[in-house]
Amino acid sequence: MNVESPLHAWKEAIEQRGFVQDPAQGRAVQALQRCHEQLHQGHKAVDGVYLWGPVGRGKTWLMDQFYKTLRVPARRQHFHHFMQWVHQRLFQLTGTSDPLKTVAKELGKEVRVVCFDELFVNDIGDAIILGRLFKVMFDEGVVLVCTSNQPPEQLYSQGHNKERFAPAITAIVKHMQVVSVDGVEDHRLHPGIAQQRFWVTPPGQSSVFGGVFAQMTQGQLASHEPIAVAHRSLSVAQASETVLWCTFHELCEQPLGAIEFMDLCGRYQSILLSDVPCMSAEQREGKIARGTEDGPVKVDAGDRELPQLSRFDDSVRRFIALIDECYDRKVPVLIEAHVPLEQLYTQGYLEFPFRRTLSRLQEMQLQRFGG
Repeated sequence: MNVESPLHAWKEAIEQRGFVQDPAQGRAVQALQRCHEQLHQGHKAVDGVYLWGPVGRGKTWLMDQFYKTLRVPARRQHFHHFMQWVHQRLFQLTGTSDPLKTVAKELGKEVRVVCFDELFVNDIGDAIILGRLFKVMFDEGVVLVCTSNQPPEQLYSQGHNKERFAPAITAIVKHMQVVSVDGVEDHRLHPGIAQQRFWVTPPGQSSVFGGVFAQMTQGQLASHEPIAVAHRSLSVAQASETVLWCTFHELCEQPLGAIEFMDLCGRYQSILLSDVPCMSAEQREGKIARGTEDGPVKVDAGDRELPQLSRFDDSVRRFIALIDECYDRKVPVLIEAHVPLEQLYTQGYLEFPFRRTLSRLQEMQLQRFGG
């Protein structure tokens, strides 16, 4: 066994860092180890690995150990960052006869392996693109390793024109080893030192964040002036050099998206989000909630029924995107809400993806997060 390998990293974590031994993780590690060895032995045809299962089962940690120990060119990205790059390249390649093939060739020249975290498809534009992109990536010899909360056949299973995504599922099953990481342990919930990052303040009561912000920014200059983020002006409650305090209205009810959230995580060490309402609501007829308005490619999705949305779902999408970005960048989010954490979103079209967000918010309550 190579000292620098996912299997070695996993065994070391169990023996020296107190990780809980988990048979489901063991199966995942063996698949990653096999892929790792084949890559470094120079095999031309190497199957990737698709890890799926409930939140908190260690999928991201396992994939990161695989990525860190690679000695071949590789790229590791959150899935929505990758799709943002794809949309940008497709826009730049407008007029090219086969832009997806060009994107795949570019990837194949740059890297041998692409690692995706949180593969989740709920946008018709992404689904249509991925329906062919995965196939041409595999044709170019790119090895794909990813994590997801869903098995391949359930990706975009409730989406509109879902048949457009079917070729992507076929390509995944053909070129990747699909491993269920379905252990009973939620590794995010093992004991740790608590760090309060969530408060419940009913509507109309004074915010606790004035004191919290002052304590976090001692010795720093703070301002109430709007800040420039990406190409927008953002109103703030307060902002210092390292800490940003905004209301839910400003961050989640305005037309912000991945670019703005990436910018914020690159500039601030902590984000305070106040006045967060209960986002549950009965589903109703409505337009498709996009959540990230910065996609440059407008896709004709054809005739279809629109999903049953609730009045908060646009905001919920942005809230999910914000927490995903902060989690990936290890930026703690402190929340002051009208209801307890478990009651933020219990009913609506986005109930399934919000489970991951809830798990991540729970992990943020541990002191080790962001450290």
